[in-house]
Amino acid sequence: MIIRIDELSDVPIYLQLRNQIVMGISSGELKSGEKLPTVRDLALEMGINTMTVSKAYQLLKTEGYIMTDRKNGARVRTEIKKEAYISDANKTELKRIVSEARISGVDKQELLSLVETFWEGGRTE
Repeated sequence: MIIRIDELSDVPIYLQLRNQIVMGISSGELKSGEKLPTVRDLALEMGINTMTVSKAYQLLKTEGYIMTDRKNGARVRTEIKKEAYISDANKTELKRIVSEARISGVDKQELLSLVETFWEGGRTE
């Protein structure tokens, strides 16, 4: 999986990293039980601080997406808890995205088509 960080984004790097790993799990690019790079290796590869990667991994662990241990490192969880609800924070983010799309004149069907594409694991990059 290729992780891209936008240095000019207002989103903190650890959250960008977290978000891309979640998207990788959702799309199937990261498989259940798959080993993730070590904190040090990923930090070196991306040219970022190890504490940034560590913070992203800790968040992913807290949220239940990955598991970590000293012997095996970080891995995608084999059983991710399916709560079947959207968090308030994600509802707020979705509302922001829909609002910006509406203001920008994006057609409702175009937005729904994008949601469908993302739901099916597609990319529009």
